[in-house]
Amino acid sequence: MSEASKKSPSLPPRWFIRTFWTVQRAVHSVTGGRLGLRRATADRWGMMRLRTVGRRSGEERVAILGYVEDGPDLVTMAMNGWADPEPAWWLNLQGHPDVTVDLPGGSRAVHGRAADPDERPRLWARWAAYDKDLDAFAARRSRETAVVILSPRAG
Repeated sequence: MSEASKKSPSLPPRWFIRTFWTVQRAVHSVTGGRLGLRRATADRWGMMRLRTVGRRSGEERVAILGYVEDGPDLVTMAMNGWADPEPAWWLNLQGHPDVTVDLPGGSRAVHGRAADPDERPRLWARWAAYDKDLDAFAARRSRETAVVILSPRAG
């Protein structure tokens, strides 16, 4: 294998990744929810708006996240743009796991949790089908990236 093929795939600079997701939230807000989200398909991951409760503030927090569908569940990853710290939304979700997601077709009440060791490899592989560099990007973090399952809950 040549040195070029061993090279880790490149990521945009951290400021660019953060700006991209900030713009996604702004687009969603400015357009009253008409833009900024998309359904997951067989060819691409979707984008949802996650509404959590701040673990310290108790106030609503929002994040736009990528997701895939797994039966009735939505699956995302706590990757934080592949930076090392855990994303704030994931810390908030662990403190208050009953949250709401907004999708192009409406809102859903869900309960969030980390995939267990039996579920994780299968769900990771589903994501890897969308992103051939997933393992290389995840290797940049000092901790395992949580695979997060958002399951429907009543009312």
